[in-house]
Amino acid sequence: MKPVRFHPEAQLEMMESARYYEAQQEGLGKRFLAEIQSAIRRIAINPAMFHQVQADIRRCCISRFPYGIVFREAPAEIEIVAIIHFKRRPGYWSSRI
Repeated sequence: MKPVRFHPEAQLEMMESARYYEAQQEGLGKRFLAEIQSAIRRIAINPAMFHQVQADIRRCCISRFPYGIVFREAPAEIEIVAIIHFKRRPGYWSSRI
């Protein structure tokens, strides 16, 4: 398994989304973060199993939430580029790569 590193803006997106869900219902933000962590573990184990959206960029869908993780695999690590909501601003993250 390769180590996983977050782009600073991806980390911020994840935390803002968790805060939003927690404000909607107690415990929902924690469930969101648990789903993100589960997806990151799957990515770290086998990054090639996820849908390729660009030459070196892949996307993993999050269970139970309309979100995905956009990432790229480097020789020494996996970089989380964005935590995206599927119905908002498609492709906004592309300036990060």
